[in-house]
Amino acid sequence: MSKFDDYLDFEEDYQPRGKRESRKERRESQTRDRSKYKKTDQDQRREHLKAEEPPLGGNHKRGRVLSISPEIITVAAEHQNYICTLKGALKKERTKQKNLIAVGDFVHFEVKSIDSGAITHVEKRTSFLARADNLSRRKQQLIAVNIDQVFIVMSVVAPKLKPLLIDRYILSALKGNMKPIILINKIDLLSDPPENIQAVDIAAEKMLLEEFREAYTPLKIPIVELSVTTGENLDQLKTLMHNQTSVFSGQSGVGKSSLINATLGSSLPIGDMVEKTRKGSHTTTTAELIPLQDEGFCVDTPGIKSFGVYDINPEEILLTFPDFAPFASECKFPNCTHIHEPDCAIKEDIETKKIHPLRYASYTTLLQESPPKEWE
Repeated sequence: MSKFDDYLDFEEDYQPRGKRESRKERRESQTRDRSKYKKTDQDQRREHLKAEEPPLGGNHKRGRVLSISPEIITVAAEHQNYICTLKGALKKERTKQKNLIAVGDFVHFEVKSIDSGAITHVEKRTSFLARADNLSRRKQQLIAVNIDQVFIVMSVVAPKLKPLLIDRYILSALKGNMKPIILINKIDLLSDPPENIQAVDIAAEKMLLEEFREAYTPLKIPIVELSVTTGENLDQLKTLMHNQTSVFSGQSGVGKSSLINATLGSSLPIGDMVEKTRKGSHTTTTAELIPLQDEGFCVDTPGIKSFGVYDINPEEILLTFPDFAPFASECKFPNCTHIHEPDCAIKEDIETKKIHPLRYASYTTLLQESPPKEWE
């Protein structure tokens, strides 16, 4: 029994029966009403809130979200940082996102004191990097928004290169209207490996890197092999970052913060490798928008253990595999999934090396993660 029902029973001796039943029926009617979940009603509510939004000026300012921690949102506006909270009306928004606000958001806020404020409006986003929430796959967790490009940071060893994870990031970048760029860090370790890594492991990683180059270079997605230790290709990374808003993303230990420190001369904390697992420790705990000296921004993000793409469908997956397109038209069935159908040109081209096995392995895995009904 709910607290509301308990309260109704408690009121039984103090209110007329008709009034009490009327209140209960009204509450039950509100519970059955699903209109608040409909997209049209949500859009109307947002337009209503926008109409009530006071004009900018005076105590009402426009800023950009630099970082978010529990109950605290740091917003930069007019060369000053403000510690902000969300206004109550925004907290009631029902969206597919787990988080209502993200690093990179442009917001309007009301100044409450010399360095604090209350966010009253979030502007429409032009792009976003998001993942499926680990706890609820029906929710989308925003990592960063209003971004130009995603640096997909991987390493050749400690931790090892993961083509499937790269494809997940590529798909998320394209879904979020951003340019993907692949950074292969720690390239120096292949020629000068740590003592705790065996020669056989280095040989396997060298072979994997060669296969990766062969499979992914035709995609025309920029691939930069670099090293913080030797400085290899760091100048190329600086050029790519110039006048752009870039997000560094990847699993723990690949060197995201180290790359940012090396290119910006900053001092973000970096972690040591966990020797037993050869995986990185989490040093960046929250995403942070960092201004660049020569125009632009970069976002350092926490390392991830898993990265699921939110709400994917087969059509979007195929867009991530343009190397399939020249051969897909030769399949016997026009709606061929390239999995189990006979006379599939894609499967035949894997045997003849026209389609690289690394790419096909990623495709089949991503397809298994998409809703089956989308193929109907």
